[in-house]
Amino acid sequence: MGILLHKTSRVLVQGITGHEGLFHSQQMMEFGTHLVAGVTPGRGGEWVLDGKIPVFDSVHTAVEMTGAEVSVIFVPSRYAADAMYEAADAGISLIICITEGIPISDLMRVRRYLSHKGTLLVGPNSPGILTPGESKVGIIPGEIAVPGNIGVVSRSGTLTYEVLHELKNAGFGISTCIGIGGDPIQGMNFIEVLQHMEDDPHTEQVVLIGEIGGEEEEKAAEYINRSMTKPVVAMIVGQTAPVGKRMGHAGAIVDGIAGNAHEKIAAFEKAAVKTANNPEEIPGLLLR
Repeated sequence: MGILLHKTSRVLVQGITGHEGLFHSQQMMEFGTHLVAGVTPGRGGEWVLDGKIPVFDSVHTAVEMTGAEVSVIFVPSRYAADAMYEAADAGISLIICITEGIPISDLMRVRRYLSHKGTLLVGPNSPGILTPGESKVGIIPGEIAVPGNIGVVSRSGTLTYEVLHELKNAGFGISTCIGIGGDPIQGMNFIEVLQHMEDDPHTEQVVLIGEIGGEEEEKAAEYINRSMTKPVVAMIVGQTAPVGKRMGHAGAIVDGIAGNAHEKIAAFEKAAVKTANNPEEIPGLLLR
């Protein structure tokens, strides 16, 4: 069993008929994800992926007809907020938003609304969730990880793939990998994911991949020091980034000393968390 996402999780894709949505839906289905529906307004009644997946005009109808409980969003940024509202109103319990470039003001309203609905949000600007051997939702390549007992949580995108690849090559398997996204406003944060990993009997160690910008890593370090019993290894990206310059994600920007890599690394070291300078060092810091 994975964290948040399992083999039996019934998944729908909002924006399935777009280029990205269709391509990654094919990848998810080939991996073994229980993909049950797609949603594109105006395309209801069509079938995609060799006639295997029905397309509906609305999330409400898709949920009613297929029992979908997880939605992954590939719609353009100008429609993404409405797509999340629609999914929550239809009773979706977990939304994974791949879309980037959503206005911060929209995200603040969406996050507040979803919290009242009790709907979990991963992202936006997330690569998704991967539970090797069970299911994947999003764009993380399924072949770069094998089942195991290492939980991975990351703000980064493609660097996550490199870390998973290094762990696989070193003989480590993954329980679940969750990409929380690198935007300044996000759904689930490090602490919320760490709580799930602490409670998960299949996760024995955790790898945390952080970035410059914000204070989420410092907060995570405090939580680890206060509440976690499982070993954590961390890596902070952007140690050479100049002050005031955004690097990569929208949330990766340093303002003075706030959010810089050295402050984050110091916070983890204070919490007795071993830190790596690059992905190749991570396997050597994990317990055998």
